[in-house]
Amino acid sequence: MTVTGVVLAAGAGTRMGMPKALVVRDGVPWVARATRLLLDAGCDRVVVVLGASFDEARVSVPTDVAVSTVYNDDWSSGMASSLRAGLAAVLSTAAPGDSALVSLVDTPGLPVEAARRVLATGAALARAVYDGRPGHPVLISHAHWAPISASLTGDQGARAYLDAHGVTDVECGDLWNGRDIDTSQPVE
Repeated sequence: MTVTGVVLAAGAGTRMGMPKALVVRDGVPWVARATRLLLDAGCDRVVVVLGASFDEARVSVPTDVAVSTVYNDDWSSGMASSLRAGLAAVLSTAAPGDSALVSLVDTPGLPVEAARRVLATGAALARAVYDGRPGHPVLISHAHWAPISASLTGDQGARAYLDAHGVTDVECGDLWNGRDIDTSQPVE
């Protein structure tokens, strides 16, 4: 079984004041941090989905042979199109037993152990939860890629699909708070 990490990093980051794929904190681009985290967690390769400021953002994507970049030309429609683009890119080289581990660029505090816990379940659908609150990363088996893609609309992710199809929740609140960063204001 191959596990491909998918980093969703296509949005314009309007509340942030810039695309989150361009944010650099402590000398490390968020997009590079998210990519490295998925590789360190055990993903065999990573697909980074970019959109807004594509040319500037792809410079920060690691040039590792296990990393590729996909352009979401419909990025302005919201998260659904980015997840569809990421899953379509993974599907092009996947086998039936494969899985995707999906994460977001705007969770730079995500500890690698949370991703490892989700992966360790081996479940068809699993997600990290933080004190019971759904978050990322999310593990999606090959069998669910097409149905999830068909269910996605607008700026919504796969939460409704996951809830309706028996997702395994993996508590990670002991590791981190699970919050994504939406503004340039300091966060805890």
